[in-house]
Amino acid sequence: MFSKILIANRGEIAVRIIRACKEMGIQTVAVFSEADREALHVSLADESYCIGSAMVRDSYLNMTALISLAAGVGAEAIHPGYGLLAENVKFAKLCEQCNIKFIGPGSEAIQRMGDKEAAKRTMRQAGVPVIPGSEMLIDIDHARHEAAVLGYPLLIKARAGGGGRGIRLVRSESEFDSAFLAASSEALAAFGDGAVYLEKFISPAKHIEAQLLCDNYSNVVCLGERECSIQRKNQKLIEECPSPAISNDIREQLIAVAAKAARAVNYTGVGTMEFLLDKDKNFYFMEMNTRLQVEHPVTEMTTGIDIVQWQIRTAAGVKLPFRQEDIELKGHAIECRINAENPMENYRPSSGKITLLHVPGGPWVRFDTAVYQDYTVPPFYDSLIGKLIVHASTREEAIRKMRAALCELVIEGIDHNGELHNDILSDKAFQSGDYTIDFLDKRLRR
Repeated sequence: MFSKILIANRGEIAVRIIRACKEMGIQTVAVFSEADREALHVSLADESYCIGSAMVRDSYLNMTALISLAAGVGAEAIHPGYGLLAENVKFAKLCEQCNIKFIGPGSEAIQRMGDKEAAKRTMRQAGVPVIPGSEMLIDIDHARHEAAVLGYPLLIKARAGGGGRGIRLVRSESEFDSAFLAASSEALAAFGDGAVYLEKFISPAKHIEAQLLCDNYSNVVCLGERECSIQRKNQKLIEECPSPAISNDIREQLIAVAAKAARAVNYTGVGTMEFLLDKDKNFYFMEMNTRLQVEHPVTEMTTGIDIVQWQIRTAAGVKLPFRQEDIELKGHAIECRINAENPMENYRPSSGKITLLHVPGGPWVRFDTAVYQDYTVPPFYDSLIGKLIVHASTREEAIRKMRAALCELVIEGIDHNGELHNDILSDKAFQSGDYTIDFLDKRLRR
């Protein structure tokens, strides 16, 4: 087992990893930017070092500084969390070259699955159902031709990255050229790679993902599925485990396909297979996230398995002590992403000092966050400031528990989207479980 881990991240996920390490008796090293000197992860870690200015490119994305620091303080491993460098092939390779364990899959697996078009080709070869689409597009003339073959509506999607960037929905030929250029430009700015491909637009559809945990001994375990269809601009807002749309038969099929997909790329560590589920209950592979997911707590609540701890253990070479038949989903869990933004003002990001903070309590209520009273939310980073998670014996009880927890949550001094979450949970479509990815768009059109 590792004795010291450097955490190459910030915010709630850095805090989450530090807590897991403390429970495991592992020393932690935090890094922080000038803007994060007063951040919670800085004070919780055993060691903390400033790594650069407020801009992420000068601090949290500074690969050379991170590797040098890890070597200098004797950290045997680096945990990248999610976002930032978590799916960066170059960083994973640097860790391998410097004999520092990257807590994630190997660089080869990241590369194979990070290129979304190549990942789909790999999945097709493995017999995994895949959304119809094009190969990588050479130029706009090639793109126009492939769009005509595929037919409208369709999606233009970036090859690299995630988080909903570099994606455009195109409903007709007249919209195609501008959407193609916009998607490519956005992808280039966000990921340094402007390559895009086309995918058939399936609607109505649900976003379902399968949580995988794989060790170095060819053991692959799927920890059930999550429903992630409440989204705004392809960014998830609310997640559930299990999905209200999945029967036991479909769950078994999904688990088998997800495991087959992981074995096809010799995957190790924690990963997530993402699928679209159509109105006829057919599911199609979209992409694989080769990292820890923001929404991992709902799976932890329903399985009783600490995913972060097992991510660390499998990276250290520990064999999984459980098999697929040992996994049982108990009850229902819901997660609401609490973002520092104002939904009433076009989701304008909010920063500033938190003048009053009250965190909800009670049985099976969890708030993963890095904010505290008098903490100043900086304007330089992602708007996610916390994740409110509840667990109950049934979905109906979980919805009531989450609504009560949201009413109890108080964050003054900045704007946040708690009220929006309560509105969604009160909606009949959500309560029925019969909602799809376009749920928020439909609400806006009412």
